Amino acid sequence: MTDMESVTQLPDDFDGHVRLFPLPDLVVFPHAMQPLNIFEPRYCDLLAESLASDRLITMSTYHPRAPGATGDPSKIEPIVCISRIISHTPTDDNRHNVLLLGAKRARILREYDTQRSFRMAEVEIIEDVYPPTGASKRQPLRDRVLQAFRNLIPAAGGVHANLHELMASQMPLGAITDIIAYTLAFDVRKKIELLELGDVDRRADLLANLLEELATKENHPTNPPPSSFPPPFSDN
Repeated sequence: MTDMESVTQLPDDFDGHVRLFPLPDLVVFPHAMQPLNIFEPRYCDLLAESLASDRLITMSTYHPRAPGATGDPSKIEPIVCISRIISHTPTDDNRHNVLLLGAKRARILREYDTQRSFRMAEVEIIEDVYPPTGASKRQPLRDRVLQAFRNLIPAAGGVHANLHELMASQMPLGAITDIIAYTLAFDVRKKIELLELGDVDRRADLLANLLEELATKENHPTNPPPSSFPPPFSDN
């Protein structure tokens, strides 16, 4: 098992039952770190149970709705990211600063009633797959993704140097696609589409297309890697 695989490994006794933490307009990916500021009572309950057991929280995304559209506001996307609590710091005002690391993409099979204050679901894991038929094209695909990303990010702040380090590293293509997809400000639906793809070659090709489309726009929206860490916390 590689270091990258070990940090995204689920517990041996993981049974497919997860605690759901839905937020609007946020899609968390494996290999990416997501800060949270937790204060709502039901999510404080979720956090307490997680800290006392497997330290897992499954980040989900409220189904995006067009302005003025009607429908169930609690509906969430079926593709989620099981994440591990890396650090937890309670504050004096009964809030909790939490840093998550995305571990596994998953698909919700069903939500079920529970006596808990928060939502729970049964999921199936979507593993990264590297099809043997794509082996000869994978390095050029990796280069294409990284070059397209390089064309979008600003040169200031040492970002290019960090990118060169990433290019020279042994980081798997799947992890590279996840980190870039998390970092940039794509449409939420596109992010969900990327999160759903376990086929790494297909995911990388789709990501490269999206990056290249962004680069052709005169005023492309980008959300480059922050110059300081951790990035701003997401409130529940």
